[in-house]
Amino acid sequence: MNLNVYRCDGALLAVDCGIGFGGPEAPEVETMVPDPAWLVERRERLVGLVITHAHEDHLGAVVHLWPFLRCPVYAGPFASAVLRRKLAEAGLHGEVRLSTLPLGGRFSLPPFDLQFLDVAHSVPEAQALAIRTRHGLVLHTGDWKLDPDPLIGPRTDEAAFARLGEEGVLAMVCDSTNALVEGHSGSEGEVRRNLAAIIRGLKGRVAVTCFATNIARIESIARAATAAGRQVALFGRSLRNAEAAARECGYLRDVPPFVPEEEAGYLPDDSLLLICTGSQGEPRSALAKIAADTHPAIALGEGDTVIFSSRMIPGNERAILRLQDDLARRGCRVMTADDHMVHVSGHPARDEMKRLYGLVRPRYAIPVHGEWRHLSEHAALARSCGADPLLVEDGDVVRLAPGRPEVVAGVPTGRLAVDNGRLLPLSGGVLAARKRMLFNGLVVASLAVDREGRVLGEPKVSAPGLFEGEDVEPRQLAAEVARVIGELPSAQRREDEALREAARSVLRRAVGRRLRKRPNVEVHLLRV
Repeated sequence: MNLNVYRCDGALLAVDCGIGFGGPEAPEVETMVPDPAWLVERRERLVGLVITHAHEDHLGAVVHLWPFLRCPVYAGPFASAVLRRKLAEAGLHGEVRLSTLPLGGRFSLPPFDLQFLDVAHSVPEAQALAIRTRHGLVLHTGDWKLDPDPLIGPRTDEAAFARLGEEGVLAMVCDSTNALVEGHSGSEGEVRRNLAAIIRGLKGRVAVTCFATNIARIESIARAATAAGRQVALFGRSLRNAEAAARECGYLRDVPPFVPEEEAGYLPDDSLLLICTGSQGEPRSALAKIAADTHPAIALGEGDTVIFSSRMIPGNERAILRLQDDLARRGCRVMTADDHMVHVSGHPARDEMKRLYGLVRPRYAIPVHGEWRHLSEHAALARSCGADPLLVEDGDVVRLAPGRPEVVAGVPTGRLAVDNGRLLPLSGGVLAARKRMLFNGLVVASLAVDREGRVLGEPKVSAPGLFEGEDVEPRQLAAEVARVIGELPSAQRREDEALREAARSVLRRAVGRRLRKRPNVEVHLLRV
């Protein structure tokens, strides 16, 4: 997820505002956003938020964080169309001042003079951002690649980058995602040709999953389906929203309307192709429901084919492989980019990075995106291209001018979990308790006592996730609670919190002896 801030003469400019996902490191969290606390404290100096493109990790957090920032938002036509739908769903459409800028447009948010530059990516209308200040020009590339045939949206404007190079670029803040990949990232045009050949030879129902905003890929799949005599249905809300935004911006004109989801199941198997959400194994996605045979409108099984026209985002491998295994168990043939040419990256490989450095010729390079090994490899490449690199981490404050760039300070950073409309700190009590329950379970005890603290009847103990319903252990735990409370001094038995703490203590010790776990323990006490 991305949230970048530039400062000049006291004014602040934010670039991109994206979401991230929990994954194995934070299994208690589904969606995360950057913690904006530092920026919120200074929001009166925030002149605007600029969105470079319509991917979730660059604009998905706007609906969650804008109420705290309350600044103008600027984006290109397609990103604006996607964002307007998100804002409308969140009830914010009438509040946010969203300005739609032309591709390659130039605009001013003093003291920043800003210019969009067209770049190819796996979403239409991605834009790099040139930031001119009295101290020099900084190029923020965003996500980009050099694709000779991107199919939808403009190619990377190499001439515009060359003009920046002639003007003089102080620093380039540049994508490192594929810094370890030799050669070229490949072209969407090549994927279109391969998908057409693959789909033409398939029998039964065919499902293809890809990123919802990859409109060129959706068009390629739809064209391949039409050429094979198949009709196409979209499964997943994000796909339908992306389609609406694309058609609003003039894309998909040659693609006939898609079959409604509720009608797709009535088409003959050899006449149907599904485009589904779920390429990253998301548990609530359309493809996950299909794999679990819980989707209300469609099913896949023996003789059908599922094509993963996407890459595995790091952290999602386990979920994706589990989804693919579930599909295989249903009898589906699963095809991936590992063995078929059905996907190309939207990020530049090393030859493309060298080409951009040759055009821009920045004095300094700031590698971003990716893990440390990607950043360090990018730094070595930048140095070989004549730029002086500086490696930074989240929260580092880099002074680019005057003087030689260096890290001069750090600001607090963090992540907040999106939890049913709430934003919760990952280290806070709610999520910490949820994580403990996830790994150590939960024990709930209910007991009634009289005014003197004598136990009435039998306490009830349940431990979901630790013991089965018919196990004897919960009854044994209840008996231990009754015994320990009965042995307390009479003064303690008259204090509710003393009784609760005694019950918690005995339950923690007893479960620890039996299972070597430290569960969350809740005690419900009723004094009669």
